[in-house]
Amino acid sequence: MTSDPSPILGTLFHTVGAASAALCYAPQRFVKNWKWQTYWLVQAAACWLVLPWIFAAATIPQLGTVLTEAPKDAMLKSYALGAIYGVGGIAFGAAIRYLGFSLTYAIAIGLSCVLGTLIPPVMAGKLGETLSNTGGTYVIGGVLLGAIATLVTGLAGFRKEREQSTAAAATSTFNPRLGLPIVVLAGVLSAVFSFSLAAGQPVADVAAKYGAGNFQGNVIYLFSHSGAFTTTLIYCLWLITRDKSSGEFTSAGGASLALNYAFSALTGLLWYLQFFFYGLGHVRMGEFKFSSWAIHMIILILLSCGFGVAIGEWKSCRPSTKFIVAAAIALLFAAVGLLTYGNYLAAPPAA
Repeated sequence: MTSDPSPILGTLFHTVGAASAALCYAPQRFVKNWKWQTYWLVQAAACWLVLPWIFAAATIPQLGTVLTEAPKDAMLKSYALGAIYGVGGIAFGAAIRYLGFSLTYAIAIGLSCVLGTLIPPVMAGKLGETLSNTGGTYVIGGVLLGAIATLVTGLAGFRKEREQSTAAAATSTFNPRLGLPIVVLAGVLSAVFSFSLAAGQPVADVAAKYGAGNFQGNVIYLFSHSGAFTTTLIYCLWLITRDKSSGEFTSAGGASLALNYAFSALTGLLWYLQFFFYGLGHVRMGEFKFSSWAIHMIILILLSCGFGVAIGEWKSCRPSTKFIVAAAIALLFAAVGLLTYGNYLAAPPAA
């Protein structure tokens, strides 16, 4: 059995997951003498392929029986949508080259937040019903405010990059004409991951029948994550073939090969843990579970921005830029508050 709806506790779990995602790229700085595709394929194998099976085996009772009884079409849909999400991840990486990290993150996450949250209830024909509920109005308002806050965060980040970079560095690869279509593609396809999780819910329902309880979502990741790994594997193998870098898997060019694998695997673990805690938060959100995606995305932006402020990334910026980032953080907090309060209103009173 799952626990009763507890949106505040659910939001706390989403916060832990978002914090894990915000920190997951930190180990990359310790990986030496490996090209991006080598590092990325190792961390992807950990996150998308190995860890889902380890966590599912540890948390899903009678996993073999669950997989035998679960509807095969749900597994295939979750896998296929996960593969499409993987294409979005590749587009995200390409967009950074032409727009910079801040703009790419803001536009892609903003689109993913809105589309990944609102399209499921629209397709289910429940958006009008949601808006007729006071709690639902707060939730939809929180989604829209979060998207606006994310764009404001992106504007602040873009200004920071321009102010802290030399003119040559700031304009060397910046190409919005090419970057904007790519980042829109990244945002749209990244939103597909929430659809992949929704498509796999019938599999989770079978897991719940066998006692998986609040961990039922872990069985979905066997399919959504393997789909994302398939796309990633194809892309990385193409880069490895192009660059003739396959030898890096057995050599680190003087650096520690074991440490490269360890830090890459740590990245994969942190990346996976965001989904593990996402699942624990999702099952506690009550009537408006669809808002989990928005809560996760908005808190991820909030923590990423907050970490940057805490370590002094914004100290050398102009006062106007500091004001914009402060306003963005305030808006992000407000968006999370609206989403949590809306779910709280819709939750049944405790017995």
